[in-house]
Amino acid sequence: LCFLIYFRTFIYPFFTRGRPFPLQLLFFGTLFCIYNGFLQGYYLIYCAEYPNDWCTDIRFTSGLLLFLLGMGINIHSDLLLRQLRKPGEVTYKIPQGGLFTYVSGANYFGEIVEWFGFAIATWSLPAFAFAFFTLCCIGPRAYHHHRYYLKTFTDYPKSRKALIPFVF
Repeated sequence: LCFLIYFRTFIYPFFTRGRPFPLQLLFFGTLFCIYNGFLQGYYLIYCAEYPNDWCTDIRFTSGLLLFLLGMGINIHSDLLLRQLRKPGEVTYKIPQGGLFTYVSGANYFGEIVEWFGFAIATWSLPAFAFAFFTLCCIGPRAYHHHRYYLKTFTDYPKSRKALIPFVF
């Protein structure tokens, strides 16, 4: 979790190309991450009680695997998106490869899978609330990106779904 937050905060922004990022979004995103990090950490440190064998529990192991899978999808999809534009370009292009073969929002799908994996691994209400919030916030973004791509690009793959491969 700490690696992902570190990656998103300090590494990823230096690899993005295109339009500058508004400071207001950075500020509110930082506030949200601080609040969410406090909520998750406080619950895990002071409220959660796990048995000694929790690391072998099916919830923990399956959640951890789901988290790692989602993180891998998310990082790989971000890499593919960063490679779409040359320095100074701001035009949209059709993402190709990886999970983008099946969905328009591969990076969003990876992030949603990641946080549901974290929620399952920790088996905590705050983590499930955050996973659900993530789905409700970036799920519609994936849908709107998908509609934009379909409207803007005549050669956009018609079989590609918005967020969930083969389903939605």
